[in-house]
Amino acid sequence: MYGGIALNLCIIPARGGSKRIPKKNIKLFCGKPLIVYSIETAKKSGLFDKIVVSTDDEEIAKVAKEYGAEVQMRPEHLADDYAGSDEVFEYVISQNPGFEYACMIYATAPFLRIEYLKEGYEKLKNSNACASFSATTFEYPIQRAFKIVNGRCEMFDKSQFYKRSQDLEVAYHDAGQFYWKKIGCKSDDVFFGKDTIPIVIPRYLVQDIDTMEDFIRAEKMYQTVYGDKEISFEGFSVKIYYGDFDTHEAIVKKLRDIKKVLLTLDNREEFFNIKIQKMYKYKNKKLFSRPKYIQLPNPKIPKKNILIKDIVESIQYLDENNIHESVIRDYINKFEDLLREIKGNK
Repeated sequence: MYGGIALNLCIIPARGGSKRIPKKNIKLFCGKPLIVYSIETAKKSGLFDKIVVSTDDEEIAKVAKEYGAEVQMRPEHLADDYAGSDEVFEYVISQNPGFEYACMIYATAPFLRIEYLKEGYEKLKNSNACASFSATTFEYPIQRAFKIVNGRCEMFDKSQFYKRSQDLEVAYHDAGQFYWKKIGCKSDDVFFGKDTIPIVIPRYLVQDIDTMEDFIRAEKMYQTVYGDKEISFEGFSVKIYYGDFDTHEAIVKKLRDIKKVLLTLDNREEFFNIKIQKMYKYKNKKLFSRPKYIQLPNPKIPKKNILIKDIVESIQYLDENNIHESVIRDYINKFEDLLREIKGNK
């Protein structure tokens, strides 16, 4: 505790000796080393005073440092095939005293979202529990499970066979993304017990990555969740490039928030639309090549299209810094620069 504020440690274990997927932790996943997703999420969350990557591999260490994590090389006895992540977690905690909470984030968690990480922390902090972690539901009722004996089926519990699936109790399992720990809290139960809080994550954001088949499946899932989207937004066609939104409704809400800001800027709406209309007159010019700006056409133009580049980064900037107006004005200045460039080339 420092000045009444809890100090939080993030630990990302990343061993270098992956057998089934060589160099898994730094293998390119949708264009970035896999571990980078975990590092970036931890940093963007604002939850941690220190982010440590524990590794035995120099290549992993180099990538981790490049993306802003502190690297601590682990001893040999924690670097073999038999060393568990729990052992590494406890070891790194012991080497970094002074923290009240620690969170282990797996290096193979590209689907991890800040909202669930924060939920895990808040629920743990405001409870007498010792830990919290990511969980999700089983896709199929576990009560219907069976084993194969001598080539034939044998249910674990035959009494469940005739029950309707909606009458069977929902079962959960570890989602393998994050594990919060209240340092110093002692429990006499197993981890999946009375002293642990599960944070339930939807199944479409959960995928183990242990084999190449898992890796390929995860990439396709990621592209589906975060890939290009085209949606209808109040009469406009809107294309989203790589978003971090749960639902279609969440995207629309964020776009509507931006629209409200645009419409409330003093003496800017007409000027803004006029400039965009002029830009459309020079549509053969490469106006869409510069990143991080919004283009809104005058609604009188027959083809009403909104193109939003890097919308997530822009929206996060708006939300986190609470400077909507200045950001929009910056966009307008970019448009003015483009127009001057066009006029100069006429």
